[in-house]
Formats: sequence, structure tokens, C-alpha cells
Amino acid sequence: MKPKNPDQPGRVLFLPHGGGPLPLLGDAGHRQLVDFLQRVPQQLGNPSAIVVISAHWEADMATVTSGKAPALLFDYYGFPEESYQIQYSCPGSPEIAGKMVHLLQQHGVQARLDAQRGFDHGLFVPLKIMFPAASIPCVQLSLVHSLDPELHIKIGKALRSLRQENILFIGSGFSFHNMKAFFASGKGEDEKNVAFDDWLVETCTNSRFSAQERETRLIHWRDAPYADYCHPREEHLLPLHVCTGLSESPATLVFNGKILGKKASAFLW
Repeated sequence: MKPKNPDQPGRVLFLPHGGGPLPLLGDAGHRQLVDFLQRVPQQLGNPSAIVVISAHWEADMATVTSGKAPALLFDYYGFPEESYQIQYSCPGSPEIAGKMVHLLQQHGVQARLDAQRGFDHGLFVPLKIMFPAASIPCVQLSLVHSLDPELHIKIGKALRSLRQENILFIGSGFSFHNMKAFFASGKGEDEKNVAFDDWLVETCTNSRFSAQERETRLIHWRDAPYADYCHPREEHLLPLHVCTGLSESPATLVFNGKILGKKASAFLW
């Protein structure tokens, strides 16, 4: 792993975490994703801690895990028995959790600590592939169940100063999340999926957009082509909004492949 550049703030990564535990089970439809997750740590330096914004946790306000050693939440159903024996024993970080809640409240975002909640598969599935040693302290941040895109950008902005503490922020969601479409018949290109993905890549990476223009496009993401088809419910997209708030700069596209036959993207700041 590359040494950390002290002049560069902690990185911000939005990634698709795949379907449940399938990336850890050798599923052929996740091969490109697994290859990406194995490679991408080379671009992330040596983070002192990791904060994961997971699509699989919603609360009435921004909530942060503060346990010293959170257990794993196997929040999926109908998978092989081995899926419920996965281990990822990374430590938590009550100190970073406390800083996060303080910053959020300072910026007018309601927030609280949760010392009891464990880590869901939005955290442990990608991190088990990316950082298998499980030695880096981790904290998980919830979405707010209003699913307000502007609020989630504000959450990212509130936490921006923590990047100076060599913290890696990961938005763990999916740039496409239509469950029916994943399992529908037909192996051809999904033009609706591709059109939305192209819009998302343009929005996040094109340097001709100012930070405000990017935010405006993401706040009004439902105006994008086939947005409602690609995200019937937006919880898997909103970790991207938090990531956008964490940086004023355009992102770099670091993955643009197929997962379960659908185009999906990952972005790095």
C-alpha cells in the first residue's frame, strides 16, 4: 500500500457494494466489482480510520456508531449458511464518532451517537475485500430517513474538516438499484441504465461544472434520464450525495463496469 501523502487530505470514495454477501461468495456477476475492490486501496494511501456511509442504515437523524468493537449485522436473507458466518473484526472509534456528531451539530444537522448498533453489510462486505486485515478503526454513519438529497450534501460538508485527519470516507451504495431489473430476463444492454449512468458520470466528473452546479444537479437528480427506473427508492444513491458534500472538486471515475449485468460506477475524490 502506498504511503500517505501528508499534504493530501483523506480520500473520499463512492462505491457499489453489490448484492448482499455475493461479492464474498465468488458470484460470477460480481467478478468485475471484486477486482476493482481489490485494486482500489492502492489509490487510498494508509488511512488512520474509515467512515462508511451505508445505504442500509436509515435513522430519524444522522446517527454514528460509537461502540469500541461493533458486531456484524447480517442484514440480508435467503443466502447460504456461510453468509452468516462472515467475520470482520475491525475496531470502532468512539473518539471519531464523537467528533462527527459534534461537527454535525455545529453545522445545524441533528445528530447522535449509537453505542449499540453493529456494522451492516454496506461496511463489512466491501471492506473485507479492500482491507482484509480488519486493522483500521471503522465508524458507520446513517442516512436520514427523509432521504432529502440536499440534507445529505449538507452532512458531507459538515464533516469535510475530518479529511485533514487522514480519514477515508466511503459512500457505500449503488449507482443503479432496481431490484426487479437486476433479475429480469434479457441479457442485452439496458439503455435506461446506461443513460442514467452516463448522466451521473458527467455530473460527478466534468470539471466544467462548478461545485454549486454539481450540487444542484444531484439535488434534482430525479430530472436525470430514467432516474425513477434506476432508483425506485433513492437510499442507494444518497451516500454519493454525502461524498459530494465532502469535496468541492470533481470526482475521478474509478470503476465503470457491470454488476449483475448492469452498468455501475464508482467515484474517487
